[in-house]
Amino acid sequence: MSATTTTKQQPQTKIDPLKSFLAGGLAGAIEGMTTYPFEFAKTRLQLISKSSTTSRNPLVLIYNVAKTQGVSALYVGMPAFVVGNTVKASVRFLGYDSIKKLLVDSEGKLSGPRGVIAGLGAGLLESVLAVTPSEAIKTAMIDDKQSSNPKYAGKGKFTSISVVRDLGLRKLYAGLIPVSLRQASNQAVRLGCYNHIKTTIQSISNTPASQPLSSGLTFIVGAFAGIVTVYTTMPIDTVKTRMQALGAEGKYKNTLDCFCKIYKEEGLKVFWKGATPRLGRLVLSGGIVFTIYEKVLQVLA
Repeated sequence: MSATTTTKQQPQTKIDPLKSFLAGGLAGAIEGMTTYPFEFAKTRLQLISKSSTTSRNPLVLIYNVAKTQGVSALYVGMPAFVVGNTVKASVRFLGYDSIKKLLVDSEGKLSGPRGVIAGLGAGLLESVLAVTPSEAIKTAMIDDKQSSNPKYAGKGKFTSISVVRDLGLRKLYAGLIPVSLRQASNQAVRLGCYNHIKTTIQSISNTPASQPLSSGLTFIVGAFAGIVTVYTTMPIDTVKTRMQALGAEGKYKNTLDCFCKIYKEEGLKVFWKGATPRLGRLVLSGGIVFTIYEKVLQVLA
């Protein structure tokens, strides 16, 4: 009976917080470096004015930037983004796993609604601790690079430091509300969707909740979760980018005012401008992050 009881309790195996933090950080760093050109293109497209004749095709934009400014221009702002992405993923998975522990049932399973709640909490946590400042630095650097007289050109590895000094704490957190809304909705949708599909597959195949899916299946489920996330949260992402642009101070009173002005001046479709490169990044991101995270946890275990 003792052996039987032990077997039944195996699905309730809990992830060590430190291992969750390390696995998430490594996954975030690799994902950030791999997919950054898509993030660059998305941000540039969101900052292009309506009157500009610049191509809205993300692949054309990437090609033109690489051709006229060099391939290195596609990685402007990447160090800040990767550092932020590493901390973000660490905090996200640590927060998600910690909240999940409180919400799982007696069999170690997490229902769909509870998975969304856990993702929501993880998104809010990462937005405050990592995403808002790193996004502000990245957006400022990309915005500066496309200006006729770049302020931070030639500063090399000290660029991020100069941006932080110029922005100050208040501007670093100027987009906190839209970033928090985006990250909370991102992770509620992304982690909730991933958890729901993963749980469904495990139930169909009679696989214990503690046992991860295969790498190929994990990548596919993570990529699909990324697709759903992009189209449901893109308007919030656009508002966030506009509020973090270098000329945004004094232009928008608050998040709602920014949303209303964009809609009134540019129309509804503009909220999904940059969706294609973001889709490319989040599809790869979802596949890479979840696959590496699950594998690193196995290695650490």
